[in-house]
Amino acid sequence: MIEKQLLGQWTDALASKAPVPGGGGASALAGALGAALGQMAANLTIGKKRYADVEDEMQQSLFALNILQMELMALADKDAEVFAPLAAAYGMPSATEEEKAEKDRVMEKNLLAASLVPMQMMEKASAVLDVLGLLEEKGSRMVVSDVGVAAQMARAALNGAVMNIYINTKSMKNREKAEELNEKAEKLLKEGTAQADEIYGKVLKKLKG
Repeated sequence: MIEKQLLGQWTDALASKAPVPGGGGASALAGALGAALGQMAANLTIGKKRYADVEDEMQQSLFALNILQMELMALADKDAEVFAPLAAAYGMPSATEEEKAEKDRVMEKNLLAASLVPMQMMEKASAVLDVLGLLEEKGSRMVVSDVGVAAQMARAALNGAVMNIYINTKSMKNREKAEELNEKAEKLLKEGTAQADEIYGKVLKKLKG
């Protein structure tokens, strides 16, 4: 489990021939890193006299990002969990009509499960960006660059997770459900990347003076 491993061990596993962890787990980890950086920015704002008027908002941001970090870390593990039955389903026999029907049923179930996990990653990454927008606006200027990096991490999570949705919905027999998922993912991607780019642009402007 990622939360019980040293990061170096996890990245070694990511680099190996093993099917998991993979792009889904890496996307979730990127989002978690964004949430963690946001917490650093909040922590370095809290307790400063200059930012006393936003103390409560910083405390709320810290709490929200801590929860999101834990949820994204859990989703990295969940991504690996849902991949295993999907991989097994691809190897099911399909010589007879009965076998083919059963394989299709199991495949559809597992393709949906494997799509829903990265969808949750996108939702959580979008939530991280909501908090980062506040931190960029009201947090300590000493850590504004870290907020910018955090926004890029959350953006990477969105762009990575959406590919893990598309690769699964592409194979789904239920095209209505597949398109429903695709449309939701596209909306999250469009809105989230725009938000991340806005935060990053504001950070760059502040850094350049």
